[in-house]
This record gives sequence, C-alpha cells and structure tokens, in this order.
Amino acid sequence: MPRIVSLIASATEILDALGQTPFMVGRSHECDFPPEIASLPVCTRPLFDVSGSSSEIDALVKSTLGSQLSIYEVFPDLLQQLNPTHILTQIQCEVCAVSLADVQRSLATLGLDPAIVALQPNSLEDIWGDFRRVAEALAMDAEPVISRLKARMLEISARAATAPVKPTVACIEWLQPLMAAGNWCPELVELAGGVNRFGVAGAHSPWMTWEELATADPDVIVAMPCGFDLERTAKEMYWMTENPAFGRLKAVRGGCVYLADGNQFFNRPGPRVVESLQILAEILHPQLFPPLLRNVGWQTF
Repeated sequence: MPRIVSLIASATEILDALGQTPFMVGRSHECDFPPEIASLPVCTRPLFDVSGSSSEIDALVKSTLGSQLSIYEVFPDLLQQLNPTHILTQIQCEVCAVSLADVQRSLATLGLDPAIVALQPNSLEDIWGDFRRVAEALAMDAEPVISRLKARMLEISARAATAPVKPTVACIEWLQPLMAAGNWCPELVELAGGVNRFGVAGAHSPWMTWEELATADPDVIVAMPCGFDLERTAKEMYWMTENPAFGRLKAVRGGCVYLADGNQFFNRPGPRVVESLQILAEILHPQLFPPLLRNVGWQTF
C-alpha cells in the first residue's frame, strides 16, 4: 500500500477527492482539509512569522528569498521516519507552498527514493492535469472524478450565462502591495459570467497599481488574499480603504466590494475550484444564485 506525504494543501484535497486520504502518513503545515488529516505529522514550517500584515509578509518573503533558497523548511528526520512511497509537492510558486527544490534538498542525504509528484497548476486545464498526474502515480484513473467536477462547473457557468449583464471584475490576490489574481482565477471570472479586468489566464498573478485599478474602475471588486481567510482579509482591508482613491471607485460607491476566502478556495487549485466558481457566481449574479456559500467562502465588505 502507498505511504503518501502531501506537502501542498491542494494536493491533499486532490488525494481526498480520489479516495486516497487513508494512505496519507504526513502533511504540510498548511494542509487542513479534510478535517481527518489534522492528526497526521506536520513535515514543514515557514521560516518566518506569517501572522504579520500584508506589507510585513511581503517584505519578509522578499528578504528571505534574497538570502536563502527557500522560505520553507522540510523536516528530513521526519521524512526518514515516515518512509513515504510518494511525496506530493509543486513547482508553480516558491512563495505559496513547499516546492520541488525544497523536497529534493531534504531528501538528498536520506537514502530514500519515493516517487515525487510535482504539481504545476497555472490554469484550469492544468488543475485537471494535476489530478491525472497524482492518479497515475498511484495507479488510478482520475477521469471519473474530473468528469464529475467539470459537470458541476458546467452547470454553474450555464446558469451564469443567462444573466442579462456581465459585470467587470477585479480580483485582488494581495492587498499591500496590490496584486491581481492570475492563473485560473481569470477563467473562473469568465465562467461565472463576469468580465475579468486584471490578470491573464494561465499566467502568474501580476502586481498592479492604484492608478490601474482606478482607471479600470470595475463594477465589482473581490479581495481574496493568498493564504488569508475571511476574518483575516477583513482585518487587512484598511490597506485599501485608507487609499484616497478607494472611495471614488464604482464598486465601492455601488456597494459591490466583497471578501473571499483565498486560503480555502481561490488559491487552492484542487477540487474546491468548483466552490470557488460558485462563490463568484453568487457574488456576480445574486438574482440567479442563492447565497449558499455566504459567510463560508465570501461576504460583503
């Protein structure tokens, strides 16, 4: 039987969707879903305090990467003890989660030879490819699971397509400095019946300026900071509200600024990408979608 260590939260959720949670023997410090994995040994930690403000975290990330190879530590002694047959990691972003390079450095002197599965989700299609990559490593077929998830997304997007208006949308992935959501988020906006104003599908999230935000003046703003839940996002919104341009934005004047749980949903490229789409649909088209995920995945600011 496999002995799986997942070092990225989205991979842990992919394993769960594939029915492989019982074979997990270790997890990362960020893996927190499904709840039954809470008792598994934690194999990683960040190298700095992540409880600071948006600006402080940004500065710590840049200074740490400027002096070290990584912002995470993988515990080699624990990996030795767990003796995994498979380790799941990623090569999409050195900041968001433990990377393939981190894992390789930790394994270099251990004499272990697990199958390392590195995910690289830059778009929705890449997410489905990651499902297949994990399933193939475990001698499984991912297609039934992928088909079910795609069918749910198709149902949401088909209903959203009946909306008479497509609002323009700015998804904000970091509050100070401002960063727009890229990768799969622009695709989710379009599927939810919106017009994406920032970020390019399949490309990394870009930095943005207040001048750019004011010029685009979107109908809707959704703040979804990477790694932040709703409560923490609400506490950090002063980075936006204290900017003189904030009150002049159309979305602000129209009461269309929303907070979303970027940690649990939008920044986890796994099965809950379906719920991420549902959240956007509920925000953009309340006349078509009852607020099933309000106060769970999103709230009005």
